[in-house]
Amino acid sequence: QVHLVESGGGLVQAGGSLRLSCAASGRTLSSYIMGWYRQAPGKERESVARVSWSGGSTYYADVVKGRFTISRDNAKNTVYLQMNSLRVEDTAIYYCKAERFGVEYWGQGTQVTVSS
Repeated sequence: QVHLVESGGGLVQAGGSLRLSCAASGRTLSSYIMGWYRQAPGKERESVARVSWSGGSTYYADVVKGRFTISRDNAKNTVYLQMNSLRVEDTAIYYCKAERFGVEYWGQGTQVTVSS
């Protein structure tokens, strides 16, 4: 079992920055693909960014490309999402996911609210 806890969410003005963290316990994350997802009110959960187990390969949704950066520190068993130039439409609950061989673990989410 992998237990994931997100933190770092909050209220920020448009144009501002936040850094989300996802800390894992139970197992080392080094062999897991890690991802950040978000869900806005009334919308489906969507993929924001993913990073390979080594950190050498990343994926970003087009809407966050150039503004968000995903990274991981396997020694700390933690994954990060640096969010810059935040927009009102980035407002959502952000979730962390660990995946390996089709098995997924999700965190409880952290709220990000961007005001205009």
